[in-house]
Amino acid sequence: MFFKQFYLACLAHASYLIGSNGEACVVDPQRDIDEYLKEAKSNGLTIKYIFETHLHADFVSGHKELAEATGAKIVFSDQAKARFEHEAVADGTEFELGDLTITTLATPGHTPESICLLVKEKNSSEPAKLLTGDTLFIGDVGRPDLVGKYGFSSEQMAGMLYDSLHNKLLTLPDETEVYPAHGAGSLCGKNISKESSSTIGNQRKFNYALQPMTKEQFVTMLTAQLPEVPAYFPLAVEANRSGAASLNDLKKAVAMQPKDVEAAVAASSTPSTIILDTRSPAEFGQGHIPGAYSVGLGGQFASWCGTVIDAQSNIILVLSEDTQADEAVLRLARAGLENVVAYLSGGMEAWQKAGLKVEKVEQITVEELAQQLQANPELRVLDVRRPGEYASGHVPQAKNISLSELEQQLEAVERGVKTAVICAGGYRSSMAVSLLKRHGFSELVNVIGGTAAWQKAQLPVQTEATACSAS
Repeated sequence: MFFKQFYLACLAHASYLIGSNGEACVVDPQRDIDEYLKEAKSNGLTIKYIFETHLHADFVSGHKELAEATGAKIVFSDQAKARFEHEAVADGTEFELGDLTITTLATPGHTPESICLLVKEKNSSEPAKLLTGDTLFIGDVGRPDLVGKYGFSSEQMAGMLYDSLHNKLLTLPDETEVYPAHGAGSLCGKNISKESSSTIGNQRKFNYALQPMTKEQFVTMLTAQLPEVPAYFPLAVEANRSGAASLNDLKKAVAMQPKDVEAAVAASSTPSTIILDTRSPAEFGQGHIPGAYSVGLGGQFASWCGTVIDAQSNIILVLSEDTQADEAVLRLARAGLENVVAYLSGGMEAWQKAGLKVEKVEQITVEELAQQLQANPELRVLDVRRPGEYASGHVPQAKNISLSELEQQLEAVERGVKTAVICAGGYRSSMAVSLLKRHGFSELVNVIGGTAAWQKAQLPVQTEATACSAS
């Protein structure tokens, strides 16, 4: 068996190429398909099937373009109601692929149409491989709240997921290998592990969602403290249901001079024109265009852009190097953000040479933060990590509002008070600072290195348990 996982870090997305005796399939392909074509060709494989485990919400799939390029058949659950030529399958449908048998397992819960794929090699004692999509992650399970507009409550979906896990997946042998569609950082789960694969047995032991509990307890647990659903998720679902356009059909970003960028932003109405600064948090802090969003190319760029930016907005990029324009456009398109109109020619150096207004953000180390907290009791700390991250250890007295919910909870952030914004490493906190600045907040500082640096420096850490005992 040929088996390869492709991991796209900027979306925390895993896809797969599986082959046997010259035949292959691709599972949950990313939007840009060249890697699959290249890998298949180099291994003498013809792509016969394209399997989608569900209608993905967090990225736009390349299934339609891949089918056009290869002649492969697209396979979806019969519950997906896809609007293009495909094979709609029910529970237990089997496909032959060389010496492999691929069986579809209907596993509703994350979405109504979710399926898993059980891959077995004929006449082999090797463990089967289970491709779980967003039903089962490593250390987590899929969130149940993404299909409200289709008539299902989070509680209903969580109940379905419990049944799928216990009646389907946990009946498989412990040695069955597990390969999910997402890793750590994905917004399709609460707290997904950094591991890229596991086994049913290990997940049975260590996955919090698979521990012994009643269905009612599972539903209550899974539906509690769900993060905000990013605005682009429903748009991505519909793009995947209809089949996305070829990347070759997307417009290229054009170079724009500083004065023209300033004029375009000033003249924008509906849809708005926004500045997306893709440089590092340090570069953003040293000087940026007023009102710019900070989302660095170096992190989970596409996911966070889809979370914090209105998908209908026209986007003008600020880059570290002009040569990064095509990369930024591609990454945004993977999340369904296709409205990049231009990039600032010459970057911030050209903007400053033109004499245009620049804003800065103070960057402080964790040691400086500790000193300032001692010297200034009025200093506030805003932790923008997820609740689970925050609970595991945070700066004492820090207030927690996750980045994905920050714009919905602005009233909980004090105005007129110096606030140090912190995350795990400084990436999300820079985004948070840029969002707050757009809403008129000032006296903001970004903490370099985040809580990881704070703990490494052996500075005092408060956990959820100690916070409760102290109150």
